[in-house]
Amino acid sequence: MQADLIQRIVTEVLKELAPTPSPAEYGIFPDMDTAIAQARESQKHVARLSMATREKIIANIRKKTLENAGLLSDMAVAETGMGNPSDKRAKHELLAARTPGIEDITTKAYSGDAGLTLVEQGPFGVIGAITPCTNPSETILCNTIGMLAAGNTVVFNPHPAAVRTSNYAVHLINQASFEAGGPDNIATSTAKPTIESSNILFKHPDIGLLVVTGGPGVVTAALKSGKRAIGAGAGNPPVLVDETADIKKAAADIVAGATFDNNLPCIAEKGIIATIKIADELIHYMKQEGCYLAQPHEVEKLRETVLEIKDGHPRLNRNCVGKSAEELLRMIGVSTNEKIRCIIFEGDENHILIKEELMMPILGIVRAQDVHEGIRIAVTLEAGNRHSVHMHSKNVDYLTQFGQAADTAIFVKNAPSFAALGFGGEGFCSFTIASRTGEGLTSASTFTKSRRCVLGDSLSIR
Repeated sequence: MQADLIQRIVTEVLKELAPTPSPAEYGIFPDMDTAIAQARESQKHVARLSMATREKIIANIRKKTLENAGLLSDMAVAETGMGNPSDKRAKHELLAARTPGIEDITTKAYSGDAGLTLVEQGPFGVIGAITPCTNPSETILCNTIGMLAAGNTVVFNPHPAAVRTSNYAVHLINQASFEAGGPDNIATSTAKPTIESSNILFKHPDIGLLVVTGGPGVVTAALKSGKRAIGAGAGNPPVLVDETADIKKAAADIVAGATFDNNLPCIAEKGIIATIKIADELIHYMKQEGCYLAQPHEVEKLRETVLEIKDGHPRLNRNCVGKSAEELLRMIGVSTNEKIRCIIFEGDENHILIKEELMMPILGIVRAQDVHEGIRIAVTLEAGNRHSVHMHSKNVDYLTQFGQAADTAIFVKNAPSFAALGFGGEGFCSFTIASRTGEGLTSASTFTKSRRCVLGDSLSIR
Protein backbone atom coordinates (compact mmCIF):
# COMPACT_ATOMS: atom_id res chain seq x y z
CA MET A 1 0.00 0.00 0.00
CA GLN A 2 2.84 2.39 0.89
CA ALA A 3 4.52 1.72 -2.47
CA ASP A 4 1.25 2.47 -4.29
CA LEU A 5 0.89 5.74 -2.38
CA ILE A 6 4.44 6.77 -3.25
CA GLN A 7 3.84 5.96 -6.92
CA ARG A 8 0.67 8.10 -6.98
CA ILE A 9 2.53 11.01 -5.37
CA VAL A 10 5.37 10.70 -7.90
CA THR A 11 2.86 10.62 -10.76
CA GLU A 12 1.14 13.79 -9.52
CA VAL A 13 4.48 15.59 -9.12
CA LEU A 14 5.50 14.62 -12.65
CA LYS A 15 2.18 15.94 -13.93
CA GLU A 16 3.04 19.29 -12.39
CA LEU A 17 6.52 19.25 -13.88
CA ALA A 18 5.45 18.09 -17.32
CA PRO A 19 4.56 20.66 -20.00
CA THR A 20 0.84 21.34 -20.46
CA PRO A 21 -0.52 19.67 -23.57
CA SER A 22 -2.01 21.64 -26.42
CA PRO A 23 -5.12 19.76 -27.63
CA ALA A 24 -4.94 21.51 -31.00
CA GLU A 25 -1.49 20.12 -31.71
CA TYR A 26 -0.59 17.14 -29.51
CA GLY A 27 2.97 16.86 -30.73
CA ILE A 28 2.67 18.43 -34.21
CA PHE A 29 4.77 21.56 -34.77
CA PRO A 30 5.23 23.97 -37.67
CA ASP A 31 8.96 23.29 -38.08
CA MET A 32 11.48 20.59 -37.30
CA ASP A 33 13.61 22.66 -34.92
CA THR A 34 10.61 23.25 -32.64
CA ALA A 35 9.61 19.59 -32.82
CA ILE A 36 13.12 18.58 -31.71
CA ALA A 37 13.21 21.18 -28.93
CA GLN A 38 9.88 19.99 -27.53
CA ALA A 39 10.93 16.33 -27.66
CA ARG A 40 14.18 17.24 -25.92
CA GLU A 41 12.28 19.01 -23.14
CA SER A 42 9.92 16.07 -22.77
CA GLN A 43 12.79 13.59 -22.59
CA LYS A 44 13.93 15.24 -19.36
CA HIS A 45 10.63 14.13 -17.83
CA VAL A 46 10.66 10.71 -19.46
CA ALA A 47 14.12 10.05 -18.00
CA ARG A 48 12.63 10.47 -14.51
CA LEU A 49 9.65 8.21 -15.09
CA SER A 50 9.62 4.87 -13.33
CA MET A 51 9.47 1.74 -15.45
CA ALA A 52 5.97 1.18 -14.08
CA THR A 53 4.82 4.56 -15.39
CA ARG A 54 6.41 3.93 -18.78
CA GLU A 55 4.51 0.65 -18.95
CA LYS A 56 1.29 2.42 -17.97
CA ILE A 57 1.74 4.86 -20.86
CA ILE A 58 2.56 2.03 -23.25
CA ALA A 59 -0.56 0.14 -22.16
CA ASN A 60 -2.62 3.23 -23.03
CA ILE A 61 -0.89 3.53 -26.42
CA ARG A 62 -1.86 -0.09 -27.10
CA LYS A 63 -5.44 0.69 -26.03
CA LYS A 64 -5.71 3.72 -28.28
CA THR A 65 -4.17 1.78 -31.16
CA LEU A 66 -6.93 -0.83 -30.87
CA GLU A 67 -9.65 1.79 -30.47
CA ASN A 68 -8.46 3.66 -33.56
CA ALA A 69 -7.27 0.75 -35.72
CA GLY A 70 -10.17 1.09 -38.14
CA LEU A 71 -9.90 4.86 -38.39
CA LEU A 72 -6.13 4.84 -38.94
CA SER A 73 -6.48 2.12 -41.58
CA ASP A 74 -9.18 4.01 -43.46
CA MET A 75 -7.14 7.21 -43.24
CA ALA A 76 -4.04 5.52 -44.67
CA VAL A 77 -5.87 4.02 -47.65
CA ALA A 78 -7.70 7.28 -48.35
CA GLU A 79 -4.53 9.39 -48.10
CA THR A 80 -2.04 7.14 -49.90
CA GLY A 81 -4.33 5.16 -52.21
CA MET A 82 -2.42 2.01 -51.24
CA GLY A 83 -3.35 -1.21 -49.49
CA ASN A 84 -6.65 -2.24 -48.02
CA PRO A 85 -8.29 -1.31 -44.70
CA SER A 86 -8.93 -4.82 -43.38
CA ASP A 87 -5.29 -5.89 -43.59
CA LYS A 88 -4.08 -2.57 -42.19
CA ARG A 89 -6.44 -3.03 -39.26
CA ALA A 90 -4.93 -6.48 -38.66
CA LYS A 91 -1.46 -4.88 -38.57
CA HIS A 92 -2.57 -2.36 -35.95
CA GLU A 93 -4.09 -5.12 -33.83
CA LEU A 94 -0.87 -7.13 -34.18
CA LEU A 95 1.42 -4.30 -33.09
CA ALA A 96 -0.83 -3.47 -30.13
CA ALA A 97 -0.60 -7.05 -28.91
CA ARG A 98 2.94 -8.10 -29.79
CA THR A 99 5.27 -5.09 -29.75
CA PRO A 100 7.67 -5.53 -26.80
CA GLY A 101 7.60 -2.95 -23.99
CA ILE A 102 9.65 -2.61 -20.82
CA GLU A 103 10.08 -6.39 -20.55
CA ASP A 104 12.61 -6.09 -23.37
CA ILE A 105 14.89 -3.90 -21.22
CA THR A 106 17.13 -6.18 -19.17
CA THR A 107 20.17 -5.91 -16.91
CA LYS A 108 23.11 -8.30 -16.81
CA ALA A 109 25.04 -8.89 -13.58
CA TYR A 110 28.54 -10.26 -13.00
CA SER A 111 29.44 -11.16 -9.41
CA GLY A 112 32.75 -12.53 -8.18
CA ASP A 113 35.77 -12.03 -5.94
CA ALA A 114 36.39 -8.55 -7.31
CA GLY A 115 32.89 -7.22 -6.63
CA LEU A 116 29.75 -6.64 -8.69
CA THR A 117 29.33 -5.34 -12.24
CA LEU A 118 25.99 -4.40 -13.82
CA VAL A 119 25.47 -3.87 -17.54
CA GLU A 120 22.35 -1.78 -18.03
CA GLN A 121 20.54 -0.54 -21.11
CA GLY A 122 20.06 3.22 -21.12
CA PRO A 123 18.31 5.63 -23.50
CA PHE A 124 19.95 7.57 -26.31
CA GLY A 125 17.75 10.56 -25.41
CA VAL A 126 15.95 11.98 -28.44
CA ILE A 127 15.66 9.72 -31.46
CA GLY A 128 15.10 11.01 -34.98
CA ALA A 129 12.92 8.70 -37.09
CA ILE A 130 11.98 8.60 -40.76
CA THR A 131 8.81 6.63 -41.52
CA PRO A 132 7.30 5.27 -44.76
CA CYS A 133 3.96 5.71 -46.50
CA THR A 134 3.46 1.93 -46.80
CA ASN A 135 2.99 1.35 -43.04
CA PRO A 136 2.70 4.92 -41.75
CA SER A 137 0.81 4.77 -38.45
CA GLU A 138 1.92 1.18 -37.78
CA THR A 139 5.59 2.15 -37.89
CA ILE A 140 5.09 5.23 -35.71
CA LEU A 141 3.08 3.41 -33.04
CA CYS A 142 5.36 0.37 -32.99
CA ASN A 143 8.53 2.46 -32.86
CA THR A 144 7.24 4.72 -30.11
CA ILE A 145 6.33 1.80 -27.84
CA GLY A 146 9.87 0.46 -28.05
CA MET A 147 11.60 3.82 -27.89
CA LEU A 148 9.59 5.00 -24.88
CA ALA A 149 10.13 1.68 -23.07
CA ALA A 150 13.85 2.38 -23.42
CA GLY A 151 13.46 5.90 -21.98
CA ASN A 152 13.68 7.91 -25.21
CA THR A 153 11.45 10.44 -26.88
CA VAL A 154 11.21 10.51 -30.67
CA VAL A 155 10.90 13.09 -33.44
CA PHE A 156 9.30 11.78 -36.62
CA ASN A 157 9.73 13.04 -40.15
CA PRO A 158 6.88 11.12 -41.85
CA HIS A 159 6.66 10.40 -45.55
CA PRO A 160 4.85 13.40 -47.08
CA ALA A 161 2.39 11.08 -48.85
CA ALA A 162 1.10 9.86 -45.47
CA VAL A 163 1.54 12.92 -43.26
CA ARG A 164 -2.09 13.16 -42.07
CA THR A 165 -2.23 9.53 -41.00
CA SER A 166 1.24 9.64 -39.44
CA ASN A 167 0.60 12.80 -37.49
CA TYR A 168 -2.72 11.53 -36.21
CA ALA A 169 -0.82 8.55 -34.79
CA VAL A 170 1.56 11.01 -33.08
CA HIS A 171 -1.49 12.86 -31.72
CA LEU A 172 -2.89 9.61 -30.24
CA ILE A 173 0.46 8.73 -28.64
CA ASN A 174 0.59 12.03 -26.77
CA GLN A 175 -3.03 11.71 -25.70
CA ALA A 176 -2.21 8.28 -24.32
CA SER A 177 0.82 9.60 -22.44
CA PHE A 178 -0.93 12.53 -20.81
CA GLU A 179 -3.95 10.43 -19.81
CA ALA A 180 -1.61 7.94 -18.15
CA GLY A 181 0.24 10.58 -16.14
CA GLY A 182 3.14 11.06 -18.52
CA PRO A 183 4.39 14.19 -20.30
CA ASP A 184 3.15 15.52 -23.60
CA ASN A 185 5.42 15.45 -26.66
CA ILE A 186 6.93 12.02 -26.05
CA ALA A 187 6.58 11.82 -29.84
CA THR A 188 6.66 14.88 -32.08
CA SER A 189 6.41 15.63 -35.77
CA THR A 190 6.23 18.51 -38.18
CA ALA A 191 3.12 19.62 -40.03
CA LYS A 192 4.87 19.65 -43.42
CA PRO A 193 7.69 17.10 -43.58
CA THR A 194 10.17 17.62 -46.41
CA ILE A 195 13.63 16.56 -47.48
CA GLU A 196 14.87 19.74 -45.81
CA SER A 197 13.24 18.85 -42.49
CA SER A 198 14.80 15.37 -42.65
CA ASN A 199 18.22 16.98 -43.21
CA ILE A 200 17.70 19.08 -40.09
CA LEU A 201 16.87 15.90 -38.19
CA PHE A 202 20.01 14.18 -39.50
CA LYS A 203 22.30 17.04 -38.46
CA HIS A 204 20.73 18.32 -35.24
CA PRO A 205 23.03 18.04 -32.20
CA ASP A 206 20.16 17.02 -29.89
CA ILE A 207 19.42 13.86 -31.90
CA GLY A 208 21.33 10.93 -30.43
CA LEU A 209 20.17 8.16 -32.76
CA LEU A 210 18.59 7.94 -36.21
CA VAL A 211 16.08 5.21 -37.07
CA VAL A 212 15.18 5.17 -40.75
CA THR A 213 12.46 3.00 -42.26
CA GLY A 214 12.32 3.66 -45.99
CA GLY A 215 14.01 3.33 -49.34
CA PRO A 216 17.74 2.94 -50.00
CA GLY A 217 18.25 6.66 -50.67
CA VAL A 218 17.09 7.93 -47.30
CA VAL A 219 18.90 5.11 -45.47
CA THR A 220 22.15 6.03 -47.25
CA ALA A 221 21.66 9.68 -46.30
CA ALA A 222 21.22 8.72 -42.64
CA LEU A 223 24.32 6.55 -42.67
CA LYS A 224 26.32 9.48 -44.05
CA SER A 225 25.09 11.82 -41.30
CA GLY A 226 27.89 10.96 -38.89
CA LYS A 227 25.38 9.81 -36.26
CA ARG A 228 24.60 6.30 -35.06
CA ALA A 229 21.91 5.08 -37.47
CA ILE A 230 19.63 2.08 -37.71
CA GLY A 231 18.65 1.52 -41.34
CA ALA A 232 15.65 -0.48 -42.51
CA GLY A 233 15.97 -0.46 -46.27
CA ALA A 234 14.65 -2.20 -49.33
CA GLY A 235 13.98 -5.87 -49.89
CA ASN A 236 12.85 -7.99 -52.82
CA PRO A 237 11.97 -11.23 -51.06
CA PRO A 238 11.89 -14.32 -53.26
CA VAL A 239 10.12 -17.53 -52.26
CA LEU A 240 11.61 -20.86 -53.28
CA VAL A 241 9.46 -23.99 -53.63
CA ASP A 242 11.01 -27.41 -54.14
CA GLU A 243 9.57 -30.85 -54.93
CA THR A 244 9.52 -31.96 -51.26
CA ALA A 245 7.05 -29.23 -50.25
CA ASP A 246 3.35 -29.55 -49.59
CA ILE A 247 2.53 -27.84 -52.88
CA LYS A 248 -1.13 -27.08 -52.17
CA LYS A 249 -0.26 -25.47 -48.82
CA ALA A 250 2.68 -23.63 -50.38
CA ALA A 251 0.35 -22.11 -52.99
CA ALA A 252 -2.13 -20.98 -50.30
CA ASP A 253 0.63 -19.53 -48.09
CA ILE A 254 2.33 -17.66 -50.93
CA VAL A 255 -0.91 -16.07 -52.13
CA ALA A 256 -1.85 -15.12 -48.55
CA GLY A 257 1.51 -13.45 -47.94
CA ALA A 258 1.83 -11.77 -51.33
CA THR A 259 -1.68 -10.28 -51.24
CA PHE A 260 -1.65 -9.10 -47.62
CA ASP A 261 -2.24 -5.33 -47.76
CA ASN A 262 -1.80 -5.60 -51.54
CA ASN A 263 1.86 -6.63 -51.20
CA LEU A 264 2.98 -3.45 -49.41
CA PRO A 265 4.94 -5.09 -46.55
CA CYS A 266 8.66 -5.19 -47.26
CA ILE A 267 8.73 -8.85 -46.18
CA ALA A 268 6.02 -9.96 -48.65
CA GLU A 269 6.78 -12.51 -51.35
CA LYS A 270 7.82 -10.59 -54.47
CA GLY A 271 8.69 -13.46 -56.80
CA ILE A 272 8.63 -17.27 -56.99
CA ILE A 273 11.31 -19.77 -57.94
CA ALA A 274 9.85 -23.26 -58.43
CA THR A 275 11.76 -26.40 -59.27
CA ILE A 276 10.73 -27.71 -62.66
CA LYS A 277 9.19 -30.90 -61.27
CA ILE A 278 6.47 -29.06 -59.36
CA ALA A 279 6.09 -25.75 -61.20
CA ASP A 280 2.94 -26.75 -63.10
CA GLU A 281 1.35 -28.17 -59.95
CA LEU A 282 2.13 -25.00 -58.04
CA ILE A 283 0.57 -22.82 -60.76
CA HIS A 284 -2.52 -25.09 -60.74
CA TYR A 285 -3.06 -24.61 -57.01
CA MET A 286 -2.28 -20.90 -57.15
CA LYS A 287 -5.03 -20.47 -59.74
CA GLN A 288 -7.35 -22.24 -57.31
CA GLU A 289 -6.34 -19.64 -54.70
CA GLY A 290 -7.55 -16.82 -56.94
CA CYS A 291 -4.50 -16.12 -59.12
CA TYR A 292 -4.80 -14.88 -62.71
CA LEU A 293 -2.19 -16.38 -65.05
CA ALA A 294 -1.25 -13.53 -67.38
CA GLN A 295 -0.30 -14.27 -70.96
CA PRO A 296 2.81 -12.76 -72.57
CA HIS A 297 0.98 -9.85 -74.22
CA GLU A 298 -0.74 -9.04 -70.91
CA VAL A 299 2.58 -9.18 -69.07
CA GLU A 300 3.97 -6.65 -71.53
CA LYS A 301 1.02 -4.35 -70.86
CA LEU A 302 1.66 -4.75 -67.12
CA ARG A 303 5.28 -3.80 -67.61
CA GLU A 304 4.32 -0.68 -69.55
CA THR A 305 1.76 0.24 -66.88
CA VAL A 306 3.49 -0.40 -63.56
CA LEU A 307 6.99 0.75 -64.52
CA GLU A 308 8.19 4.09 -65.85
CA ILE A 309 11.60 4.66 -67.40
CA LYS A 310 13.27 7.79 -66.07
CA ASP A 311 16.87 8.70 -66.87
CA GLY A 312 17.30 5.23 -68.33
CA HIS A 313 16.24 3.49 -65.10
CA PRO A 314 12.93 1.77 -64.28
CA ARG A 315 10.84 3.34 -61.54
CA LEU A 316 7.56 2.29 -60.06
CA ASN A 317 4.40 4.02 -61.19
CA ARG A 318 3.17 5.32 -57.84
CA ASN A 319 -0.42 5.05 -59.07
CA CYS A 320 0.01 1.27 -59.18
CA VAL A 321 1.80 0.62 -55.89
CA GLY A 322 -0.40 -1.10 -53.33
CA LYS A 323 -3.31 -1.54 -55.72
CA SER A 324 -5.32 -4.77 -55.80
CA ALA A 325 -4.86 -7.36 -58.54
CA GLU A 326 -8.29 -6.56 -59.94
CA GLU A 327 -7.46 -2.84 -60.17
CA LEU A 328 -4.20 -3.65 -61.95
CA LEU A 329 -5.98 -5.91 -64.43
CA ARG A 330 -8.50 -3.17 -65.18
CA MET A 331 -5.61 -0.79 -65.89
CA ILE A 332 -4.46 -3.09 -68.72
CA GLY A 333 -7.97 -3.69 -70.02
CA VAL A 334 -8.55 -7.17 -68.60
CA SER A 335 -11.90 -8.00 -67.03
CA THR A 336 -12.90 -11.28 -65.42
CA ASN A 337 -15.96 -12.54 -63.63
CA GLU A 338 -13.85 -14.33 -61.04
CA LYS A 339 -12.48 -12.90 -57.80
CA ILE A 340 -8.79 -12.29 -58.51
CA ARG A 341 -6.36 -11.96 -55.61
CA CYS A 342 -3.01 -12.04 -57.40
CA ILE A 343 -1.53 -11.85 -60.91
CA ILE A 344 1.05 -14.49 -61.79
CA PHE A 345 3.15 -15.00 -64.92
CA GLU A 346 6.16 -16.99 -66.05
CA GLY A 347 9.51 -15.43 -66.88
CA ASP A 348 13.24 -15.84 -66.43
CA GLU A 349 15.38 -14.36 -63.69
CA ASN A 350 16.22 -11.33 -65.84
CA HIS A 351 12.61 -10.29 -66.42
CA ILE A 352 12.21 -6.69 -65.26
CA LEU A 353 8.97 -7.41 -63.36
CA ILE A 354 10.76 -10.11 -61.40
CA LYS A 355 13.98 -8.20 -60.74
CA GLU A 356 12.22 -5.02 -59.57
CA GLU A 357 10.50 -4.83 -56.16
CA LEU A 358 6.98 -3.92 -57.25
CA MET A 359 4.98 -3.79 -53.97
CA MET A 360 1.94 -5.00 -55.93
CA PRO A 361 0.20 -8.41 -56.00
CA ILE A 362 2.12 -9.44 -59.12
CA LEU A 363 4.31 -12.53 -58.86
CA GLY A 364 6.67 -13.74 -61.55
CA ILE A 365 7.45 -17.46 -61.55
CA VAL A 366 10.91 -18.68 -62.55
CA ARG A 367 11.46 -22.38 -63.24
CA ALA A 368 14.68 -23.89 -61.84
CA GLN A 369 16.19 -27.19 -62.90
CA ASP A 370 16.71 -28.23 -59.28
CA VAL A 371 16.83 -26.76 -55.79
CA HIS A 372 20.50 -25.79 -56.13
CA GLU A 373 19.80 -23.67 -59.20
CA GLY A 374 16.74 -22.34 -57.38
CA ILE A 375 18.88 -21.17 -54.48
CA ARG A 376 21.26 -19.41 -56.86
CA ILE A 377 18.41 -17.63 -58.65
CA ALA A 378 16.74 -16.64 -55.38
CA VAL A 379 19.94 -15.16 -53.96
CA THR A 380 20.47 -13.24 -57.20
CA LEU A 381 16.94 -11.81 -57.09
CA GLU A 382 17.27 -10.85 -53.41
CA ALA A 383 20.06 -8.63 -54.72
CA GLY A 384 22.13 -8.48 -51.56
CA ASN A 385 19.56 -6.55 -49.55
CA ARG A 386 19.90 -9.15 -46.78
CA HIS A 387 16.27 -8.48 -45.91
CA SER A 388 13.96 -11.50 -46.31
CA VAL A 389 13.66 -14.81 -48.13
CA HIS A 390 11.07 -17.58 -47.89
CA MET A 391 11.04 -21.27 -48.73
CA HIS A 392 8.60 -24.17 -48.87
CA SER A 393 10.38 -27.50 -48.41
CA LYS A 394 10.44 -30.52 -46.13
CA ASN A 395 14.14 -31.11 -46.71
CA VAL A 396 16.11 -29.74 -43.76
CA ASP A 397 19.37 -29.76 -45.72
CA TYR A 398 17.85 -27.64 -48.51
CA LEU A 399 16.38 -25.22 -45.98
CA THR A 400 19.76 -24.93 -44.30
CA GLN A 401 21.61 -24.36 -47.57
CA PHE A 402 19.22 -21.62 -48.64
CA GLY A 403 19.36 -19.87 -45.28
CA GLN A 404 23.15 -19.86 -45.30
CA ALA A 405 23.35 -18.66 -48.90
CA ALA A 406 20.82 -15.85 -48.46
CA ASP A 407 22.11 -14.58 -45.08
CA THR A 408 19.01 -12.41 -44.56
CA ALA A 409 17.47 -10.84 -41.47
CA ILE A 410 14.32 -12.93 -42.03
CA PHE A 411 13.91 -16.47 -43.34
CA VAL A 412 10.36 -17.85 -43.26
CA LYS A 413 9.93 -21.56 -43.90
CA ASN A 414 6.63 -23.28 -44.77
CA ALA A 415 4.42 -20.31 -43.82
CA PRO A 416 3.19 -17.02 -45.31
CA SER A 417 5.71 -14.18 -45.18
CA PHE A 418 3.77 -12.30 -42.50
CA ALA A 419 4.56 -15.08 -40.00
CA ALA A 420 7.89 -13.23 -39.67
CA LEU A 421 6.06 -10.44 -37.83
CA GLY A 422 4.40 -12.77 -35.35
CA PHE A 423 1.18 -12.91 -37.39
CA GLY A 424 0.52 -16.64 -37.43
CA GLY A 425 4.10 -17.24 -36.32
CA GLU A 426 6.02 -16.99 -33.05
CA GLY A 427 8.00 -13.95 -31.96
CA PHE A 428 7.43 -10.25 -31.50
CA CYS A 429 6.16 -7.66 -33.96
CA SER A 430 8.24 -4.95 -35.59
CA PHE A 431 7.73 -2.67 -38.58
CA THR A 432 11.35 -1.49 -38.70
CA ILE A 433 13.48 -4.36 -40.01
CA ALA A 434 17.06 -3.16 -40.01
CA SER A 435 18.56 -5.46 -42.60
CA ARG A 436 21.12 -2.99 -43.86
CA THR A 437 22.69 -2.13 -40.50
CA GLY A 438 22.28 -5.59 -39.03
CA GLU A 439 19.91 -5.15 -36.09
CA GLY A 440 17.16 -7.19 -37.77
CA LEU A 441 13.69 -6.82 -36.27
CA THR A 442 13.99 -3.87 -33.90
CA SER A 443 12.48 -3.72 -30.41
CA ALA A 444 12.90 -1.67 -27.24
CA SER A 445 16.38 -3.01 -26.50
CA THR A 446 17.54 -1.95 -29.99
CA PHE A 447 16.98 1.69 -29.01
CA THR A 448 19.35 1.60 -26.04
CA LYS A 449 23.04 2.02 -25.37
CA SER A 450 24.97 -0.21 -23.01
CA ARG A 451 26.26 1.16 -19.69
CA ARG A 452 28.59 -0.72 -17.36
CA CYS A 453 28.46 0.02 -13.63
CA VAL A 454 31.28 -1.50 -11.56
CA LEU A 455 31.45 -1.77 -7.77
CA GLY A 456 34.76 -3.08 -6.45
CA ASP A 457 35.08 -5.53 -3.56
CA SER A 458 31.45 -5.27 -2.44
CA LEU A 459 28.03 -6.87 -2.94
CA SER A 460 29.58 -10.03 -4.33
CA ILE A 461 28.58 -13.52 -3.21
CA ARG A 462 31.56 -15.71 -2.33
